[in-house]
Amino acid sequence: MNDLTDTQLIALAPHQTAAFEALVRRHAPRVHALARQLVGEGSADDVVQEVFLSVHRNLKTFRGEAQFSTWLHRMALNACYGLLRKRQPEALEHVPEPHSLRDPVGESERAQLRGRLAWAMQQLPPDQREAVALRELSGLDYAAIAEITGAELGTVKSRIARGRTALRALLSAQGVTATG
Repeated sequence: MNDLTDTQLIALAPHQTAAFEALVRRHAPRVHALARQLVGEGSADDVVQEVFLSVHRNLKTFRGEAQFSTWLHRMALNACYGLLRKRQPEALEHVPEPHSLRDPVGESERAQLRGRLAWAMQQLPPDQREAVALRELSGLDYAAIAEITGAELGTVKSRIARGRTALRALLSAQGVTATG
């Protein structure tokens, strides 16, 4: 199943559980990364579960006019925004990850850096945060982001550039410097 394209898996998914599971395995990591940045580590798993339940229910309505990943990321954004509307902005949760037994200092530094990045992402205006997350975390190209967000291509590029600049400034003010 892993050798099949998304289009082939979508055609098989209503009849074969393995095809749907292959879609989930293929796309869940990016959906999780996007959700983690938008709603926090503690709620990301819930968002991913909600997204794929929705995909399962609505896969028959997917017409293939856009790429499956574009449709999926729009669903993920909708789920994130739905959750954010339910909670107060101050309630963003950041659950620390357990330290690695092999390198507790390194893991602690990485966890601290992830926390600072999550904080900095939350400082961005929602349109910039969304565009940067879709580009950097989901790996989508500018055209796909424009399609998902309904913004013009130039607007998407501008939001990403402004978001990156703002992140750099916010993280620099926190003492985070770029390496390598």
